[in-house]
Amino acid sequence: MSTPPPDGPGALAGLRVVELCDEKGALAGKLFADMGAEVIKVEPPAGDPTRHYPPFLDDEPGLDRSLYFWNYNTSKLGVTLDLEQEAGRDLLRRLVASAGVFIESERPGRLAEIGLDYADLRPLNESLIMVSITPFGRTGPRAEEEVTDLTLLAGGGPVWSCGYDDHSLPPVRGGGNQGYHTGCHFAFMSALAALLYRDHTGTGQHIDVNMHAAVNVTTEAATYEYLVAGATVQRQTGRHHSVTPMPSMRSQVRCADGRYVNGGIPARRPEQFRRVHEWLVELDLVDEFLEAPLLVIGAQRESFDMQLISEDEEARAIFAAAREAVNFLAAHLPADEFFRGAQERGFQVGVIYSPEEVIEDPHFIDRGFPVQVEHPELGRTFTYPGAPYKFGASPWRIARRAPLLGEDNESVYGSIGVSAEELAHFKSTGVV
Repeated sequence: MSTPPPDGPGALAGLRVVELCDEKGALAGKLFADMGAEVIKVEPPAGDPTRHYPPFLDDEPGLDRSLYFWNYNTSKLGVTLDLEQEAGRDLLRRLVASAGVFIESERPGRLAEIGLDYADLRPLNESLIMVSITPFGRTGPRAEEEVTDLTLLAGGGPVWSCGYDDHSLPPVRGGGNQGYHTGCHFAFMSALAALLYRDHTGTGQHIDVNMHAAVNVTTEAATYEYLVAGATVQRQTGRHHSVTPMPSMRSQVRCADGRYVNGGIPARRPEQFRRVHEWLVELDLVDEFLEAPLLVIGAQRESFDMQLISEDEEARAIFAAAREAVNFLAAHLPADEFFRGAQERGFQVGVIYSPEEVIEDPHFIDRGFPVQVEHPELGRTFTYPGAPYKFGASPWRIARRAPLLGEDNESVYGSIGVSAEELAHFKSTGVV
């Protein structure tokens, strides 16, 4: 069971956004669209290449059957446009003139070559906010380099920090296009800041998002350790990377029912040591956990300074005992019982789920994460992952499924003064 999308306008209702993006920038448009903006996705007449990305509905390929395309283009309107023709470029100028934000992820220099760069568009719309999403920035020695999500993550640093303690194994790339997503989140946040600035000044601006740089500054401490201290972090299984790995401290544990959990952030304060010890007592497991006396000692301390753990041997032993106590509890409980017990005591742990298990979990269902989205053209409704965050006054929601190819040509072009006769001519000449 899942919930319907919430009612009411989103926080960005009334904002028109024109999106000219490939897979690198599609999430940026989705972030705007699902928060209520009117996002117009511009595709070539043959369709965006990601319409051919698997998986497909019922494993049958088709322009409107890619689940990949569905995911990244919810709540958007869709128009087709051939930018190789001057008439097509003129239509894009008219669209951008009517918009508040223009997002693009074209090859650096491409828009300038066809007269659609910021310098060309700003005279048409002085308050325009243009956001360019590029692999390495629009200028500089690497501007022309092509990337994939994998090379972004590897070159930017996150892959170095991900994987297993066993360094004979290669590092692991995070799934789900995290490199592209990171760049898109920076694009979205930058555009929101620019909108606030425009509200006060009336001035637009051009934002150049360097995806490599965005990925690099989201490596937690890795980049800064190297730049400031000249130190290189090492990856640790299921934990934060560290300059000095602690291989004996596991964080991913198999529970009594065979499922796995991540032990999360371990106890690190006297009150937390007390809670862990009481949990062991409640379950009549305290005598089986040999390090339990260390938890009592930790609970009796006035304070516990994690900064001194490398120098304080007793503190290090207490901290290790607290981590192992949580692992010990997990190994003696079913995963869900361990999760609920830890949450009740203020510990951040999580059950390791497959994607379908996330959608089916009662906790996520109660929160409203899975939502039903109608596909009228198919006469079917599908369960989608919903809001990653919730606001009290303005909903994040999927307003509708991804657009069919060219579905909104008539309504969108009509909004900028294109008549039915003109649109028919543009269609006959391959402009749309």
